[in-house]
Amino acid sequence: MLPLSGLRILTIEQYGAAPYCSMFLANMGAEVIKIENPSTGGDFARSTGPFFLGEADSLYFQAFNLNKNSLTLDIKSKEGKEIIGKLVGKSDAIVNNLRGNQVKKLGLDYKSLSSYNKKIVCGHISAYGRDNSRADWPGYDYLMQAESGFLSLTGEPDGPPARFGLSMVDFMTGMMLGFGVLSAIIRSNKINKGCDVDVNLMEAALHQLTYPGIGYLNEGLVTGRIKRGAHPSVTPSQLIKTKDGWVFIMCQNPKFWDILIDKLNNNKLNNDKKFIDIPSRLEYREELTVILDEIFSEQNTDYWIEHFKGQIPIAPVYNISEALDNDFLSEINMINELQHPENKKMKVLNNPIRINGERLPIEPGPKLGNSTNEILKDIGYNESQINILRKEGKI
Repeated sequence: MLPLSGLRILTIEQYGAAPYCSMFLANMGAEVIKIENPSTGGDFARSTGPFFLGEADSLYFQAFNLNKNSLTLDIKSKEGKEIIGKLVGKSDAIVNNLRGNQVKKLGLDYKSLSSYNKKIVCGHISAYGRDNSRADWPGYDYLMQAESGFLSLTGEPDGPPARFGLSMVDFMTGMMLGFGVLSAIIRSNKINKGCDVDVNLMEAALHQLTYPGIGYLNEGLVTGRIKRGAHPSVTPSQLIKTKDGWVFIMCQNPKFWDILIDKLNNNKLNNDKKFIDIPSRLEYREELTVILDEIFSEQNTDYWIEHFKGQIPIAPVYNISEALDNDFLSEINMINELQHPENKKMKVLNNPIRINGERLPIEPGPKLGNSTNEILKDIGYNESQINILRKEGKI
């Protein structure tokens, strides 16, 4: 039995942040009902390329929607609102990532839904929050990276501002909402009363500033970009050039530095007092980088990984194909193969959470409206009523 078995989560979601949240809940055993607009083709992720899986489905959509059920529903219609109310009456939480000012208008907050179920938890992801001057602003991950200072931390000092290659603000916001919603469900079961749970992209991004943020707030230190993606306070903790590529080494404490110089057996490093401790190495970081480049450029990346494996923190710098073709992924069973209707051998990444050492079961993301009839029958609708709703475009 999975940890969240027995929980029912409703979602009204698009693209990344909320779908990432609800996919983790589904992977952990919750029944997740993804409510999608039939007139627009559902979640916009379904039509996001470049790789499509038949009608209204794509690999992009699958990346965020494994293990879910899909219900097509016009939530703005009278009939849609009635169905939402009945579903809320049999659910533990409802999650959305609508624009901040839309939640109240659509009646998806706790005040609006508590009459159907006083224990319901209402989780909201927005760009900037629901109770401020930006409540009606649209917003996406890249904008948050820009305004939260991330682009000033990423890349080389002499280059233009650079964003992360992935939508990490979306993913972190989704995980924060998942934590908040589950915490609120525990509370609801104790006190018999639900609540609203809010996380917004902007605040999630700002919270991730962590040590650069607290350093500025208390000491006025503005952390910027450092050559080779180096750690601001410790060295060598950075990219080093090899004969055929790059490695990243992280000598975060003195013992790893001692192992490094012992294994390299290089006189320039062993005898130079400029590298005797962390403050000295920081002062002469550029000179140290030149020496390490000279040494590491004598051999290929694979040589250095084998030379240091398990002794100092070191990793090869891979592109996506190298990362996913890495033999280590087979050892840890990181890639799963699913039978999707349009691709009988669709490969996906396994959830990183294990229960008692076992991987979580995974099923493909749903076809648009795949569970509509079943879900509506569960809340009292018969075949004739369902056919009428479908004919009228309500489902």
